[in-house]
Amino acid sequence: MKIVMKFGGTSVADGKRIRHVASLAARFSRGNQLVVVCSAMGDVTDQLISLTEDARSGSEKAVEARLAAIRESHLAALKEAVKSPEVAAKVRRKLTETLAQLGQLARGSTILRELTPRSRDGILSSGERLSNPIVWGALLDQGVDSVYLTGGECGIMTDDNFGDAAPLMEVTGYQVKENLGRIMGEGKTPVVTGYIGATQGGEMTTFGRGGSDLTATVIASSIGADEVWIWSDVDGLMTADPKTVPDARVLSEVSYAEAGEMAVFGAKALHPRTLEPVAEKGIPVRFRNTFKPDHPGTVVRRDPKAYAKNIVKSVALVKGVAIITLTGASMVGRPGSAARIFDVVAKSGTNILMISQSVSESNISMVVNRSTMHRAVNALELMMLGPGGLKQVNYEDDVSAVAVVGGGMRGAKGIAARVFGAVAASGINVRMIAQGSSEQNISFVVHEGDAKDAVRAVHRAFHLEKLNSS
Repeated sequence: MKIVMKFGGTSVADGKRIRHVASLAARFSRGNQLVVVCSAMGDVTDQLISLTEDARSGSEKAVEARLAAIRESHLAALKEAVKSPEVAAKVRRKLTETLAQLGQLARGSTILRELTPRSRDGILSSGERLSNPIVWGALLDQGVDSVYLTGGECGIMTDDNFGDAAPLMEVTGYQVKENLGRIMGEGKTPVVTGYIGATQGGEMTTFGRGGSDLTATVIASSIGADEVWIWSDVDGLMTADPKTVPDARVLSEVSYAEAGEMAVFGAKALHPRTLEPVAEKGIPVRFRNTFKPDHPGTVVRRDPKAYAKNIVKSVALVKGVAIITLTGASMVGRPGSAARIFDVVAKSGTNILMISQSVSESNISMVVNRSTMHRAVNALELMMLGPGGLKQVNYEDDVSAVAVVGGGMRGAKGIAARVFGAVAASGINVRMIAQGSSEQNISFVVHEGDAKDAVRAVHRAFHLEKLNSS
């Protein structure tokens, strides 16, 4: 089989775990052709984001402290993951080169107190360019002949939308197939940085958070892989977060559409475009636990046979959100009112998670991340000063969202009644409701203190604790 294996940040969080990842890859390389894709170590991407903020504010001491911490953590991981002095020396040269580039970018931005999107991608891409060489070294150390490549060197070409780049699939597919096909044809295992591509001019780009998963599926589509395995620290996609619902079950298989909904709202946060490249070609994706490698996990496929009689598959809790509600009678019948509102919110750097509008058009509610709520509110309040019909902006930051997901909801009658009947029976008030035209997701917002009870109520109402693979 030809398998693309992607390992998340928790899987490569330190040297011991990287060595374990290498042992897994070595185990599955016997009889298979592998491509290994890895994220940055642990919380390194978060550290790099903080580094960009320190650099933009001109905080030299903070920048130097973060650079030193990043250097030490990777050198420590190398020492633990790679035992051969010769192999360790090869990896150390790669790390030294990348650390020097990171230092130049960070210090230059600190002096200027300015960070361009291109420079920011250069800094954020360092996490993968530091972790993957250590994985490469660990594989060599365990007898697996491997080759280290960045996403750009692999052949992944993107547009120049730095920070949220999109792969140019036609040229990418050709280049990746040529480059990796040659390496794999020589019996070697490519180790490719997740999250990273390159423009036609050779400038490094990133895909945004969760982008390593997208790297894996782009490669899989390009080389015609048999499967993609996404390894993390969970057993697979579940009917609910087991921390909220102790008797939650692992789903043995789901459809691409269901997986996309569950992953966006659940504990496993995928890049929104992750499944597109493989769904088009029907390539299965398996979610597996790095620390329980014999657990079958969840397989995502075009036509899953399991749970055919189950309408709802999963109930997810989305924390850290807020509702912004806009009112204004003069918005009624005015074309473009919603477009202007959403444009203002987008320009404030705020992502909208849910939208609900009354048929009277006199109010619009939206759910956003709590961390960016005030930016959006401030921008909308400035909009109130001009023409456009907007009269009042209110917000609630003590709420959580609940997403009910299942392909069986499509065309089924009475699902919303069962969902909201279960919530009402628990004495919980619903503050906002949204359902997409796909009918595979009903989302609603409740008070933060009621959120876990709402998830448990819906989980019980659809008997998800009894779910099995039949």
